[in-house]
Amino acid sequence: MKADGLPAVLMEQLRALDGCTLANAIETFDVRLRNTGFANSSVRCMFTEFPPMAGYAATARIRTSEPPMEGHSYHERTDWWDHILSIPEPRIVVVEDIDSHPGLGSFVGEVHANIFMALGCAGLLTNGAVRDLPAVRECGFPLFAGCVSVSHSYAHIFDFGEPVEVGRLKIQPGDLIHGDRHGVQTVPREIAAKIPPVAKELLAKERQLIELCHSPGLTTKRLREGVIRTIS
Repeated sequence: MKADGLPAVLMEQLRALDGCTLANAIETFDVRLRNTGFANSSVRCMFTEFPPMAGYAATARIRTSEPPMEGHSYHERTDWWDHILSIPEPRIVVVEDIDSHPGLGSFVGEVHANIFMALGCAGLLTNGAVRDLPAVRECGFPLFAGCVSVSHSYAHIFDFGEPVEVGRLKIQPGDLIHGDRHGVQTVPREIAAKIPPVAKELLAKERQLIELCHSPGLTTKRLREGVIRTIS
């Protein structure tokens, strides 16, 4: 993936949207099935108080369970930093733990979070484990992970720069990703510029319906009419 990133203003507009509003807006374009494009509940937001993250996927696959054939640990793969830097900023590190039971060991904790931030990354998505949560929270680095593990065990990079799958969400290097307390989803680039105005319109319709719910003398007829206006 060598394409340039979207305009900074558009990225900020997408980042300002909560995940549910973004998902609603994407659905209006019918560019993908509604049961695709987002990670399932096996991946959770570790810091729900953080604002949404948005960026482009830099991918890797790891293993954490098996020891090396020789020695006590694997060598650090710093060559994959070149792949990270080939992705436009802001970058989201997406790590698939390919072990049969992912998450035995944690690949990312305080040290890697700071390394990723130094490389222009805005968050991490993994089906595996993370650790050092208080320290990572303090540095403001969003984590979306399958679990928490006290040890890094034998965590090591298997390969990088290839398609991955996290929480049944298939991700290509360079894919545009959004994540907040509600979950993580990809954003189709071909409609990205059209999403903010559609999201604004959807929010306005929802607000009108909510206000109607609190109006005096509400009848089911008025409520049905309000719902029809909202979904039309």
